[in-house]
Amino acid sequence: MQDYSFKAGTAQVDITPPLGTVINGEFTSRYANHIADPLYAKAMVMQDDSTTLLILVVDICVMQRDFLDEVKALILAKTGIPKENQLISSTHTHSAGSVADLLMGHVDWGYRKKLPAWLVEAALKAQQRLVPAQIAYGWFDEPRHMVCRRYRMKAGYRPFNPVSGGVDAIKTNPFGDEGDIIERTSKPDTELRYLAVKGTNDQWIGLLANYSLHYVGDCERGTISADYFGWFANELTELLGAGPGFVGMMSNGTSGEVNIWDFLEPDRYPAGNHAKSRLIGKELAGSVAASLAAVTWEAQPLLGSRYDEITVGLRKPTPAELESAKELVRQTDYENIHFDQQGYRQVYAREQVLLAEYPDQKQVPVQAFRIGSGMIGALPGEFFAETGLNIKAGRPDKKYFTICLANDYVGYVPPVHELEQGGYECWRCRSSHLAENSEELLKNSLEAQINSL
Repeated sequence: MQDYSFKAGTAQVDITPPLGTVINGEFTSRYANHIADPLYAKAMVMQDDSTTLLILVVDICVMQRDFLDEVKALILAKTGIPKENQLISSTHTHSAGSVADLLMGHVDWGYRKKLPAWLVEAALKAQQRLVPAQIAYGWFDEPRHMVCRRYRMKAGYRPFNPVSGGVDAIKTNPFGDEGDIIERTSKPDTELRYLAVKGTNDQWIGLLANYSLHYVGDCERGTISADYFGWFANELTELLGAGPGFVGMMSNGTSGEVNIWDFLEPDRYPAGNHAKSRLIGKELAGSVAASLAAVTWEAQPLLGSRYDEITVGLRKPTPAELESAKELVRQTDYENIHFDQQGYRQVYAREQVLLAEYPDQKQVPVQAFRIGSGMIGALPGEFFAETGLNIKAGRPDKKYFTICLANDYVGYVPPVHELEQGGYECWRCRSSHLAENSEELLKNSLEAQINSL
């Protein structure tokens, strides 16, 4: 049997933006006035005799295709790693510099121009640190920090839809209306799965975890923070007693409708800035460290990859809807908007006008990596837990997870039956605009890639 050589290396580069940087991830732009903890670009490079793979996890809300295509070209030029073998994802912290427009949260062009060089540096350093290595997959179930944020409400409650002006079947995050809740609408993916990497000398190299928790967001609007993703990495490094070359990485799974704002048990977490992030990050790290005793190490894992660009349609306003939206935009002072029902109608009217300029179709990247006996999938938006659970069902060995917000940001991609119910994640806009069949199409494409590997 042929003897394959496997090596791995990791690196992290500080990408913390300066004070004053634009922060996106909410309905309006925010500006950094406090830096709570550093942000990083974290790279893991793996190589066997014929294939090199890069996984790059970035402490940022979202990165879109136009930005990432530039980054991937630079990484290719510096490292020789093919673009289709580069998996670059956002953690989805909502407390980071902005390189993409989201609703009325705008791009910080100064930060956007600086970030590519830092991402390239992380990839290059990881490649330069390649050493003979081994891998292991692990997992555990942690349901305590997972809450579906979409709710069915009592008869008579009318969830407002600012796009249609009508009423939705469900309500996302019913602040102040907790007494009208009947039930949550979906089941989160409560497993944390991970890929652990050590040198053949038993020294830690890195660990890539995946958990389907949207983000925590327990800090003030102007704060820069890596959220629970950062707390997890720091605690894990300490618990493992790993050296300075170790890089702990937490990636975002299928978390589109999942957060920790529990409207049925609102007081079950500590209050205060970063208290929930700290608690969740440390608990998850502790469980990872405890579970490592049960993993099986693979000394010569084979690598493989698949990458496709899938053509999908877009949901766009009709001519009549567009004219109505334009009229509302003409009447709106967006510098002084108030976030009541009328304010949300104004925000989404602007979204319809901007979305109308989009093409009728787009190319959406789907990617899968084989790493030894396991697989990692990559999808480019905010997918619901149902999508991840369906894909995982085909991999009962627990050696698979889906990294979302990867290689592009195409917004929310709900299953068609969730789109029919409405709710924030389904309101048509630039961050929720793929055609109704897109979730099934992209899920099936990823499953085909996994099967082919």
